[in-house]
Amino acid sequence: MAEQQQFYILLGNLMSPDNDIRKQSEEAYDTIPGQTKITFLLQAIRDAACAEEVKTMAAVLLRRLLSSSFEEIYPGLTVDMQTAIKTELVTSIQTEASPNIRKKVADIAAELCRNLLDDDGNNQWPELLKFLFDSVNSDNVGLREAALHIFWNFPGIFGNQQQHYMEVIKRMLVQCMQDQENPQIRTLAARAAASFVLSNEGNAALLKHFSDLLPGILQAVNESCYQGDDSVLKSLVEIADTAPKYLRPNLEATLQLSLKLCADTTLTNMQRQLALEVIVTLSETAAAMLRKHTAIVASSVPQMLAMMVDLEEDEEWSMADELEDDDFDSNAVAGESALDRMACGLGGKMVLPMIKQHIMTMLQNPDWKYRHAGLMALSAIGEGCHQQMEAILNEIVSFLLLFCQDPHPRVRYAACNAIGQMATDFAPTFQKKFHDKVISALLQTMEDQTNPRVQAHAAAALINFTEDCPKSLLIPYLDSLVQHLHVIMVAKLQELIQKGTKLVLEQVVTSIASVADTAEEKFVPYYDLFMPSLKHIVENAVQKELRLLRGKTIECISLIGLAVGKDKFMPDASAVMQLLLKTQTDFNDLEDDDPQISYMISAWARMCKILGKEFQQYLPVVMGPLMKTASIKPEVALLDTQDMENMSEDDGWEFVNLGDQQSFGIKTAGLEEKATACQMLVCYAKELKEGFVEYTEQVVKLMVPLLKFYFHDDILLMGALTTSESMPLLLECARVRGPDYLTQMWHFMCDALIKAIGTEPDSDVLSEIMHSFAKCIELMGEGCLNNEHFEELGGILKGKLEEHFKNQELRQAKRQDEDYDEGMEETLQDEDENDVYILTKVSDILHSVFSSYKEQVLPWFEQLLQLIVQLVCPSRPWADRQWGLCIFDDVVEHCSPSSFKYAELFLRAMALSLSDTSPEVRQAAAYGVGVMAQYGGENYRPFCTEALPTLLGVIQSPDSKVKENVNATENCISAVGKVMRFRPECANVNEILPHWLSWLPLNEDKEEAVHTFDFLCDLIESNNPIVLGPDNANLPKIFQIIAEGVANESVKSEDACSKRLANVIRQVQGSGGLWTQCVTMLNETQQKAIQDLLNTA
Repeated sequence: MAEQQQFYILLGNLMSPDNDIRKQSEEAYDTIPGQTKITFLLQAIRDAACAEEVKTMAAVLLRRLLSSSFEEIYPGLTVDMQTAIKTELVTSIQTEASPNIRKKVADIAAELCRNLLDDDGNNQWPELLKFLFDSVNSDNVGLREAALHIFWNFPGIFGNQQQHYMEVIKRMLVQCMQDQENPQIRTLAARAAASFVLSNEGNAALLKHFSDLLPGILQAVNESCYQGDDSVLKSLVEIADTAPKYLRPNLEATLQLSLKLCADTTLTNMQRQLALEVIVTLSETAAAMLRKHTAIVASSVPQMLAMMVDLEEDEEWSMADELEDDDFDSNAVAGESALDRMACGLGGKMVLPMIKQHIMTMLQNPDWKYRHAGLMALSAIGEGCHQQMEAILNEIVSFLLLFCQDPHPRVRYAACNAIGQMATDFAPTFQKKFHDKVISALLQTMEDQTNPRVQAHAAAALINFTEDCPKSLLIPYLDSLVQHLHVIMVAKLQELIQKGTKLVLEQVVTSIASVADTAEEKFVPYYDLFMPSLKHIVENAVQKELRLLRGKTIECISLIGLAVGKDKFMPDASAVMQLLLKTQTDFNDLEDDDPQISYMISAWARMCKILGKEFQQYLPVVMGPLMKTASIKPEVALLDTQDMENMSEDDGWEFVNLGDQQSFGIKTAGLEEKATACQMLVCYAKELKEGFVEYTEQVVKLMVPLLKFYFHDDILLMGALTTSESMPLLLECARVRGPDYLTQMWHFMCDALIKAIGTEPDSDVLSEIMHSFAKCIELMGEGCLNNEHFEELGGILKGKLEEHFKNQELRQAKRQDEDYDEGMEETLQDEDENDVYILTKVSDILHSVFSSYKEQVLPWFEQLLQLIVQLVCPSRPWADRQWGLCIFDDVVEHCSPSSFKYAELFLRAMALSLSDTSPEVRQAAAYGVGVMAQYGGENYRPFCTEALPTLLGVIQSPDSKVKENVNATENCISAVGKVMRFRPECANVNEILPHWLSWLPLNEDKEEAVHTFDFLCDLIESNNPIVLGPDNANLPKIFQIIAEGVANESVKSEDACSKRLANVIRQVQGSGGLWTQCVTMLNETQQKAIQDLLNTA
């Protein structure tokens, strides 16, 4: 008994507001064995004398214990103890007087039941099912509530019996949704029905069968909202997100209700925004279905705009020196975000006509709030209505620029916002068309000294404009831009010293950086104008409130240094490095959320690019903090719906719904810095190569585990891409220490890379990892994969190819869907491109394996053979055929003569593909003929003979040199050259050579150009009479070919053939008249190219 009393005191202390007491109690609680915890917690829940908050705490802890530690505790209990727990929970629900505690105990029962459903779907607690049925039919409202609550919490409770009980479940829900006397039962039943629908989202037949429950759910949404409860409305949003097809039979009613609630200003802002969220979510998850309901969508637009007008008057607004974060709960922000998402979801073709007139009317309204909302709406729809707005951009921009002169500062602010957003959304068209008007409007707005907030936003818009502005367009304005920015910077520095205001200065410093970044070396003349002031800011802006300014100034200095180049920057470089080092040594005192950290990290990397190898000496100072930031471990948690209600996204948590009332949460604070730090590590490895070898091991150990990081938003996407890119670079760095060290590094990476290829869900990240893995294999060469690796890799690649075919079938099925329209077709084509991109990476990996392992890898490859053959079938899309042929090209190139045993599987496809309508397919087939001639061996001779006339026909067809055909044609020309060079018996060389010569040089396909020049050198060096012509008459033409090749960079000084070509030229140089004749035929560029070749080769 005494122990139980101690435990009650402990429970009380766990709720203590005093952190120390609470922490001690948590530690004490953690030491109690699991079985004892269960006994004590159950006793507390059952104890009538116990205070309600203590009982609540006990119930929450017991549920958590079963959720997080079920496997460790429950199976170890005796059967009697297990039975006692089950009985105790049911008894507790039946006898508990407090509705709150009863609900908490129902949660425990649901959690236990969830864990007692075995892998085959057998529910090992049948008594609970009986209790559910009895309770739902009971006269006791409390019991009915508890039963519905359990079912809501764990809708999968029937396991493999669900089909058997389907009618009973439906009847039970309908009956409760019609309970006239108890509104709380109706609400709970609607939530339970929604929960059941969500947990069966993939079961089309079930959704159809339960579609007649939707009107009841909608009625409950309406009723509960006016009772101040938005839980059913939240369930409706979830259905719109996860199972939108369920809403189709009653879509009109769903949309009407959402619209009505959204428009009702007596409801809370949160409820109105949730109602709008139903429509907006559907525009993302079921766009084609929603596009059929034009009238309702059109009616929702004024609602969003009305929300955007919901702004407060604030006299101080334009003088604020701190940018407060957007108030995400505000109607204005919610309306703007909804508009943006809806435009992206439904497309501009539908949305722009609906909104254009509204915006025009708002912009003419005498009330500033309407003009502000109209301009913000214009910013919001740019991404979604891109195509349609581009057509009327002139009209939009001329109108928009008028508002930079609006009498109200917040409208001028919104105009700057729209300019900045459009400069990003419509780059570089926007910059090319409107540079003169936009730059002058922004510079003028930046002079608005009385409204710093507007000034700063004009500077921010200028940053957006210059970031995407082609250099040549910006140069004519450079003088004027620099003078303006300099005047403002000097004035604002004075203000900082006198008044301590800094907002505009922060933005102007970044504007200067952005202009320098675009202008590059053209910024050199202005360097001395800015650098002293910028260094002054970094030296003196040491107060905590100036951290952001100091960080941005550090960024600005490093960007200017990178822009003007090493020679101009060098005199300041060491002073700047000292400033950075000083900040770095004070780094340990910086708080974790100090904004300077990420600016510092990026500045170091830029300094590394400027200084090159000289940067190595600073690595010992830089790497400590960089590794610390790159090693940030994000807080992650597996939560159920109950826990999530206590954690909000405002605290920096983001959630992914895993279904079954569970969510995966991650705290995103610090993640952006972590991703930046990883990028910088890659930058050092790239720039310093062997100079980075000291750190390769710790960086590899940091990066490899990141491949398993499966929670992706944009930040983590960036981090994951960086991680995979780093692998081959780190191997390059490790090379210096010899093969053993290199192999050790590779072993650490290899398993993780292969596993990541098998499990990575995000296609962007997956393609990067596959690309990286292929590069690593090429770098490491034969022997880098053991049998287990090969086995795992084979299984994974096979899976990827099978998935590729399956996805194509699914897309074909969607084209038969009743909601199929051109908007959906665009989405399907994007998916298709994504899939093909993964296919190219499968081809990359196979290429690296074939080129490293040659013929010995063929037995392993045979498990994929039939799938690759399927790719080259004539009925497949052209991209499949192209990549299938590329894989067979690699087999021939690297695995001959053995490759011939598969010839009957691909030769016919290759022959047909030479004259395919798709140039990409022709190119892959022509390349194949070339490698057969060069590497294939005797067996391929008949095929080369047979293919030649087709190749010649393709080259000589009238449109062979048009842009889309030129690469394929050049591959055909190269293949003809390879046949004449390596298989002369297959061709009438004397007849073909003069034609072949007239087709040179190849300008687009640089790799094949080198092959043709090699062959040309062979022919000239052997004094081939056809090539040289009678009395060397063809030499001027040959000079032209060589000069064009060099000018086009088809021949580079590192290519072996460049020396041979230079020798040809030197021989002619000694022969007076012939030399003059050859050189006078060349234009200026060609003459310079010949001179360059002689100088470098």
